[in-house]
Amino acid sequence: MSASFSGGFVKSVIAAILLSLASACSVAEPKTNAKTADAVNTTVANSSEPAAADPAAPKGPTITIDKGGPADTVRAFYQLLREKKFRDAIFLTNLRPAIEGLTEAELAEFSLDFEALAGQVPAQIEINGEIVSGDNATVTANLPSGDDGKLEPQKIKLKRSADIWIIQTVDDEVEARIKKEGKAYFYNLRIETHEDEARKMLERVAKAQIAYSLQHDGVCGEIQTLIDAGFLPDDIKTSESTGYNYTVTLSESKKRYFANAVPAVYGKSGRLSFLLEPDAKGFSHVTSKDTGGSAMKK
Repeated sequence: MSASFSGGFVKSVIAAILLSLASACSVAEPKTNAKTADAVNTTVANSSEPAAADPAAPKGPTITIDKGGPADTVRAFYQLLREKKFRDAIFLTNLRPAIEGLTEAELAEFSLDFEALAGQVPAQIEINGEIVSGDNATVTANLPSGDDGKLEPQKIKLKRSADIWIIQTVDDEVEARIKKEGKAYFYNLRIETHEDEARKMLERVAKAQIAYSLQHDGVCGEIQTLIDAGFLPDDIKTSESTGYNYTVTLSESKKRYFANAVPAVYGKSGRLSFLLEPDAKGFSHVTSKDTGGSAMKK
């Protein structure tokens, strides 16, 4: 799945991770070893999730799914997501240490992210391949890919631990970090994501000012002016999705400007403040500093 939704910023890294459970590229039809060939290539005759009557609608599994097996874990994960049972869903992944310590109130802080994700899960998940090799497995399923929601075959990797299959959402290095940080992981990574997006937004502001000034005799524009001109997205006006507040300050002649990005809630939505300012030659630069949540220039 794509790591982007709602046509704007990734609202939190949680959504980014969960949306990238499967790789975005199409995959070839899986090959199976002799041990799993029968299970992989047999169409489900009595599946609990029969194929939809509409040929264009998402279908259910097209292979035999063994209870407790890798494909069954994938099916359960997406069903729990769709039912908005987010804690139960994430318990099936190696993100579990990051969520099992969260209280219900803390988990609710990410509800918008999870609910946006849940709305993208089809009513039926077409699982059409399962490869098992020792304690590793790969499940192939048709999942939404990109903003258009088009279904494409994607791979989901799993590992077996104490006879339980765990979906691998992150690599070994990140998994070690999650185990170390525990429930702080989601908060820390959300901050990092917002800070990265804040830098990118200011870089976008710089490009918008160049384009606007070329059309208006060197005059720079306010944020709303740049939005109206189609150079900036609307979500720059609110911290709801970005975690940052943005301001553009124009000189008296309106031919120079600087822009600030400060965390909406210091220490929670971000720690670094950012400043965009053109140099004497007109080249824009973005700098950052932990100012305790205040603007770098006023």
